[in-house]
Amino acid sequence: MIGLLGKKLGQTRVYDEKGQIVPVTVIQAGPNRVLQKKSVDTDGYEAVQLGFDDQKESRVTKAMIGHFQKQGKSTPVKRIKEFRGYTLDVNPGDTVGANIFAAGDFVDAIGLTKGRGFQGVVKRYNFGGGPASHGQKGWYRRTGSIAAGSTPGWVDKGKKMPGHMGQARRTVQNLQIVQVREDDNLILVKGSVPGANGDYIVIREAKKKPKKA
Repeated sequence: MIGLLGKKLGQTRVYDEKGQIVPVTVIQAGPNRVLQKKSVDTDGYEAVQLGFDDQKESRVTKAMIGHFQKQGKSTPVKRIKEFRGYTLDVNPGDTVGANIFAAGDFVDAIGLTKGRGFQGVVKRYNFGGGPASHGQKGWYRRTGSIAAGSTPGWVDKGKKMPGHMGQARRTVQNLQIVQVREDDNLILVKGSVPGANGDYIVIREAKKKPKKA
């Protein structure tokens, strides 16, 4: 498996070879710095640790600064992600960019959805609400009954209730890459990607449609 840390820049449209419009999401995919390469002998498992987006040294703990210096570069990064089963042969200090993917490849995009704040059940779970006629007052967008009184005497866990909406980790699978602009470290994928513009996302090789297929 291969993957990258990236940042969602926004959405636009491009034209394919037939002149048809294709809606795409623009992702800044790198450059990622290889921070650490873990092995079974030393760490108990194999993984590659990538870092993305430079950070001020004053905003990083001394422990993390030491971790970065071990890899030969002291410049901290804002995001770190481990990829297990990384198929590229990389070493600490190397950089990985958008060129590991090609147009036509399928990828999975992982990110946090947009935050919607505190919402009721009508907006959060698409509840129907109460009736609007026959003398109904004050129950138009409420939940209704949530549990019995005496038996069992409590509300079941996981009951759909008002609360914080959004900012949940979501994965969109099988997004096709339309263009790879290596010089700008940009990947254009067909369709939408979770998150707002400027949010960090993970782009990995599609599990259901791997690159080798």
